[in-house]
Amino acid sequence: MKIVPFDDTNWTKDHPTGAVLFQHMLKGEPGTPENFMYTLGRQDADFHMPRHRHNFEQIRLPVKGDMNLGRGLVLGEGQIGYFPEGLSYGPQDDPLGKAAPGERLQLVLQFGGASGYGFMSIEQRRKAWDELLEHGTFVGPYYHFDNGKVQWGLNTIWEHVFGEHLKYPRPRYKNVQIADPKRFNWLPVQGADGVERKFMGAFSERGVWIELIRMTNGAEWTSQDDRARRLLVILSGTGTGTGTGTGTGSAEGTGIAPLTAIQADPGETLHLSASSALEAFVIGLPPIVLPRTESAEYDLDEMPEQPEAEQASAQPQQPQPAA
Repeated sequence: MKIVPFDDTNWTKDHPTGAVLFQHMLKGEPGTPENFMYTLGRQDADFHMPRHRHNFEQIRLPVKGDMNLGRGLVLGEGQIGYFPEGLSYGPQDDPLGKAAPGERLQLVLQFGGASGYGFMSIEQRRKAWDELLEHGTFVGPYYHFDNGKVQWGLNTIWEHVFGEHLKYPRPRYKNVQIADPKRFNWLPVQGADGVERKFMGAFSERGVWIELIRMTNGAEWTSQDDRARRLLVILSGTGTGTGTGTGTGSAEGTGIAPLTAIQADPGETLHLSASSALEAFVIGLPPIVLPRTESAEYDLDEMPEQPEAEQASAQPQQPQPAA
């Protein structure tokens, strides 16, 4: 069990644009298909990214401010977006506008998808970034080799870390799946007085699920699952969290407040007690079950239609590890 409080002094600049800082809250086990990274992102400057995709999945929740996904698609404040592995989105153009630097916040979970291709840890990325600077230069999200070749930065880093070309699963869904919690009903949780939930869907053959839990003052809620890891972030309210189980141990009576992150692994029992009205964002991560034969539904190019002119016009920036 892990309970990680929000720490407004613990920000790192890990995005290639340099416009976004991250607070790293929870992370999985590198080298496993189920590896993940859960961060709170803070936008400090105008943000621009070309159209791109990833070989992993994402779930995003703008806590304050909207997120432009490109081509007229916007993930609004309080909405929840599921980004399937291999799905292209952007180009993104997100000026701060009237927001002050650091005012816009977003929860971002990045995790290995049902393809089993996994998720590269931030430590692996940072190490590869430093080593690659000996043979070229990162310019925004691109890597410029000393011989003049230009490649999408994440592809370069992946090949450096794993010694093989990055594979992009062809997306299972045609678009980013956006849920607007305001349009879902709160339903009572059986056997838990004062506790309600909004279930907003499960995705892919893995069955990753998304829900909100709401508790009245004095209410108690228990989460237990023998198979799935559960990741929670407190959106509002206060209380305490305790945990027991066969995983990493226990956390007894730890105070929780807005933006506290909680990780309960399979077999661990999480118990929340609300000392004021409390709302939590919950993501369930069942184990990945691989097929007997790897799917042939993947690509080796990040964005084959990406205009070369966009690469050439990119201006050098201060190096930052690729996201």
